[in-house]
Amino acid sequence: MIKVNIELDNKSWYSKIKDLKKYFDFKLQKISKNIVFFNKKKFVFTILLTNSKKMKNLNKKFRKKNKPTDVLSFPFLPETNLRYLKVKVIYLGDLAVSYDIINYRSKKTNFHIEFDKAWVHGLLHLVGYDHIKNKDYFKMSKVEKRILNLI
Repeated sequence: MIKVNIELDNKSWYSKIKDLKKYFDFKLQKISKNIVFFNKKKFVFTILLTNSKKMKNLNKKFRKKNKPTDVLSFPFLPETNLRYLKVKVIYLGDLAVSYDIINYRSKKTNFHIEFDKAWVHGLLHLVGYDHIKNKDYFKMSKVEKRILNLI
């Protein structure tokens, strides 16, 4: 099971998603039921829904990159193999997502599709996936596509 804490510091999100809690609950329930890894324990993460200015500041502070980005992931645990932890509730960490970048990208597709791509990508980083090496990129991409097709 996956639960999310939603932090909002940009009201523009409401223009695209009226009920953020309901939006996430529906999608996270589908992931929890269909992805074996997520139905073994209770996972919790926090998502900050913000703007490009805040994302630029966070990216500069934590990654030394002076530019905005779509999503940032801040894993709580350095442990990459979460399935072996002997606790019932695991706090995965924090995500931050930029409304401005998602909205810009959605002009070619759809806001919900672009938003889902960003936060699912970030969530996978929280559970230990990365895309530094090609083999890791393909592995992460496969899981990401599977989840996106579910939701």
